[in-house]
Amino acid sequence: MRLKKLLLINFKNILQTEITLSDGINCFVGDNGAGKTNILDAIHYLSMSKSAFTMTDGQSVAHGEEFFVAEGSYLSDSERNELLNCSFSRRGGKVLKRNGKEYERIADHVGNFPVVIVSPRDSDLITDAAEERRRYLNGFISQIDKSYLNSMMRYNAVLAERNTFLKRSSDEQMLQIYDMQLAEHGTRVYEHRKRIVEQMQPLVEEYYRELSEDREQVEITYRSELEQMSLMDILQRAREKDLVNQFTTSGVHRDDLVFRIGGYPLRKYGSQGQQKSFLIALKLAQYRLLAQSTGERPILLLDDLFDKLDMRRVQHLLELVAGEDFGQICITDCNKVRLETTLANAAADYALFEVEGGDIKR
Repeated sequence: MRLKKLLLINFKNILQTEITLSDGINCFVGDNGAGKTNILDAIHYLSMSKSAFTMTDGQSVAHGEEFFVAEGSYLSDSERNELLNCSFSRRGGKVLKRNGKEYERIADHVGNFPVVIVSPRDSDLITDAAEERRRYLNGFISQIDKSYLNSMMRYNAVLAERNTFLKRSSDEQMLQIYDMQLAEHGTRVYEHRKRIVEQMQPLVEEYYRELSEDREQVEITYRSELEQMSLMDILQRAREKDLVNQFTTSGVHRDDLVFRIGGYPLRKYGSQGQQKSFLIALKLAQYRLLAQSTGERPILLLDDLFDKLDMRRVQHLLELVAGEDFGQICITDCNKVRLETTLANAAADYALFEVEGGDIKR
């Protein structure tokens, strides 16, 4: 998948711009706060219909404005032209159109234009609570399998109803009905997650070795109560606890991803460079699985490329993604000379854009 042209109006600090991108590597350089990351977020927005940075739609509208527009002209790997238009207004909400036709459900769009972003905020996957890792896993698998997204949405809807019910009643018959619905959708969610994480593990190991030349073994595992028993049994066992707490204390909404290096928790024992290399390996594994499942090479977004990485590791990364397995890439960095030097050492062709105060010039 390649983005040929990007049009933005009132998107964060970018009041209006139209960019023609290269099919290969696109570099956006400028000072901090110039708007480099906003360009990448707009591309992510078109693919996923939301910001990559847990911002609300309203927070993506430029200050003092009432709406934003993001429009992308794409060419698929099978040479099919596509036009995406996403608009949001404070009064009218969000509208997403593909080739002029509005989606009935925005959820139906996820996965049609695959994207992977690597950002300094990925460190939250290591340092924050399990919710952040589940959010990552949900967004990733939703691009691969629409049935997963439907199962997750239905699970969350039933979970919300069950939690509301627990605050006002302890009727066993009604709780049994909720449990059966949670078990149906939650078991599907568990099976999807377990299968994807098992597929990711060898790929994360492979990419970590290529990036870091580190002999430490890295692991990614999926932790769930469903490894031990069925969700119906789990919910029944937790019944008294749920009634006391007045919310659902067990289920796939409590699952987690576990990251290790050398057999120990990555959060405690990994250096900053090791953690960053692990996160990039994780995202490259995601990229590969997305490409295999969708038949389209995702657009790869590398935000603040040198964050916590030395030039040697960045060069390894650029040499890797400049290969045929990867497609279009967008990179941001605040140091033009450093980026150009590293790209030259990696023998990678690129287009360069300078960003200043929301203005973009090639």
